Amino acid sequence: MDHTFPEIKKYFGFGCMRLPMKDGEVDLDQMIQMTDLFLQNGFNYFDTAHGYLDGKSELALRDALTSRHKREDYILTDKLTDPYFHSEEDIRPFFENQLKWCGVDYFDFYLMHAQGAVNYEKFKRCRAYETAFELKKEGKIRHVGISFHDKAEVLDRILTDYPEIEIVQIQFNYLDYDDSSVESRKVYEVARKHHKPMLVMEPVKGGSLVNLPEEAQKIYDDLNHKNGTPHSNASYAIRFAAGFDGIRVVLSGMSTLAQMQDNIAYMKDFKPLSEAEQAAVRGVTKVFDSLEMIPCTACHYCVEENHCPKQIRIPDMFACFNKKKVFHDWNMDYYYGNVLTMEDHSKASDCIGCGGCERVCPQHLKIRELLKDVAGEFEKSAER
Repeated sequence: MDHTFPEIKKYFGFGCMRLPMKDGEVDLDQMIQMTDLFLQNGFNYFDTAHGYLDGKSELALRDALTSRHKREDYILTDKLTDPYFHSEEDIRPFFENQLKWCGVDYFDFYLMHAQGAVNYEKFKRCRAYETAFELKKEGKIRHVGISFHDKAEVLDRILTDYPEIEIVQIQFNYLDYDDSSVESRKVYEVARKHHKPMLVMEPVKGGSLVNLPEEAQKIYDDLNHKNGTPHSNASYAIRFAAGFDGIRVVLSGMSTLAQMQDNIAYMKDFKPLSEAEQAAVRGVTKVFDSLEMIPCTACHYCVEENHCPKQIRIPDMFACFNKKKVFHDWNMDYYYGNVLTMEDHSKASDCIGCGGCERVCPQHLKIRELLKDVAGEFEKSAER
């Protein structure tokens, strides 16, 4: 089976989970500029899912990309996501709607979304994989793959059960490389063992590898000064991931034109990290290992589809907690009390412990316990 996928250009893809927003809607003018610039510089891989931005991501791609550019000029990936089907009979109608929402007749890649030990059983029970393989035979899907969020042993089981899987999307970044909960390195090694090319998501870990603690930032600043060529923090993270054998595309969830321009600057003519840059990455990793941060990537799965009946802004609260703990940003007390918990949104202490958030968390975070930490940090100060 041919896994080279030569039609995908370069190593870099446009992840459409975190698009530019304006007044609660996708900023279409900026999205069009970003899309056109991406294509003009020789890139062509776009990634979406129906859950991204509550369905707005697919529609934005239709308006900015598929209705304005020739079908052969871009590669489009969409996904089958757990909440949107409950039986085998639900899958085809949902898939056909996705084609309409995106404005295409076929998907280049169609992935079984966020596969892990729990939802994999549902996908098997509903014959989701078999349905995707049938859609491939009908020409509505060119390549079938999975996006994966679990331990390496679970990926090994899936790829053994379904050797027809053509590609695997994994969470892969230098902070998670040897992390015992994410197991990026071990997951990568399993995919290599099964001879599957890989797509990379979360290369900057939801922005954690862009906005660095002061000690970590100094490492990159010193390196940039020594080299005489400034590189962004994101460039080190994305180039780290792209430098591994078998990595076909590294996705970046860009939300501004400036981010797109920065990423294009160092990925247009991609060069792997030098030995000095690799040493700097190891240094930054050591700084993070010494901190007590909540490793949330702000994917927002925990708060979509009513997974949190109390409407607690979980990712925002975790980011708020990290900023106060790591960056000593005391403005976070005001932000927690006057922004995150206003209107219809609950406090961290309002968690009823239902566990809906934890069942869908790709990072397998103990969210209920972490919300207690958040409440202890912010609500105690509010009571003083």
